Amino acid sequence: MAAILNVRAIVNSYGFGPELRDALLKLFDENVARVHSTTRISGRALSIKTQEYRVAKLCKAFRELLDGGFFLRTPWSLKHKHVAFLVSSWVAAGQTGGTIENKLTYLRALAQWMGKTNLVGSLDDYADRDALGLKRSYVATEDKSWIAHGIDAAAKIEQIARTCPHTAVQLKLQAAFGLRIEESFMLRPAEAARNPRLLAVTRGTKGGRPREVPIETKIGILEEAATLSNGLTGSTVPADRTLRQWRDWYYYVLEKHGITRRGMGITSHGLRHEYLQTLYTETTGVPAAIKGVDGRPDPKLHQEAMRRVVEAAGHSRVTKANAYLSTFARQDRLQRKLPSVDEVRSALASADGNKSHAAAALGISRQALYRILGAHYALAGADARREE
Repeated sequence: MAAILNVRAIVNSYGFGPELRDALLKLFDENVARVHSTTRISGRALSIKTQEYRVAKLCKAFRELLDGGFFLRTPWSLKHKHVAFLVSSWVAAGQTGGTIENKLTYLRALAQWMGKTNLVGSLDDYADRDALGLKRSYVATEDKSWIAHGIDAAAKIEQIARTCPHTAVQLKLQAAFGLRIEESFMLRPAEAARNPRLLAVTRGTKGGRPREVPIETKIGILEEAATLSNGLTGSTVPADRTLRQWRDWYYYVLEKHGITRRGMGITSHGLRHEYLQTLYTETTGVPAAIKGVDGRPDPKLHQEAMRRVVEAAGHSRVTKANAYLSTFARQDRLQRKLPSVDEVRSALASADGNKSHAAAALGISRQALYRILGAHYALAGADARREE
């Protein structure tokens, strides 16, 4: 039986009047676990995390309408003008097109529950995407990998292991197999690695899409994860914590070690980017476009690499690979001619190894310097693996 979120605490925290509160509670109780996506292939209900996020975003939207001067006694009072007001507010607040589209998706699901299937339009019905800079793009403009920020992932994870071995092994799973954070939480190593060649990723996947990822020489990481698995579920989430409690602890540990955007400029999701970028380089012999260096792959190898990256990432469309790799055309537009790796090394030598000073001398950002070095090391690593 599907788990259904207890929505009362969330709804009650928004201070709605009794009539609106009770009507929302009834709608959520009856529908919160229903799938709205048309691309989801799993028959399972939504996860508790997704249900919680959906309820919170919808409650916040109604709170914004009330604070904006609209008097809504029930959700059935929602009209087109209310949605238009919300979109205008979100645009004025500087929210991205992707964020606004996600919120409209939640409102669209709510409208469907109420039998008002045509109530909520697309973002284009409320705003000029191009004029407002809201056009959603799946092409990366920033390298989110750890190596692009000068972080040695293996060394950092070993440091984290001294604080929490379970968090560390989940990071290792993300780095070794390109898992999403939730997938690394819910993976059951002993069950997922029954085939010694392929890791079956079936739990916590986006849209319920299972996939298989090559294990290759990384069986040791799965063995380590298995030793930390709890006896109740088989996952690496300790038995004395719920998934929600573990998620909070996981992010606490990362923040303690500076793994945040505001800290070191990275998140654990960057390990997935690094894995997929490495896969591309190993397939083509050329760094991914996001690395911002000269060189183009053989077109056939490029297509094969895109296919492999999408399969390993668990996406349904080839173009989604660009969210991790970028495109050469986009990078050509974004960047001027960058220094060569030899010029970077020379600048580093002149600056006694100080990367900030070397980057300033070259007239580039420190991240661009890391990107050049990272692309060089990625290519060298791929060459070495082919020679083995």
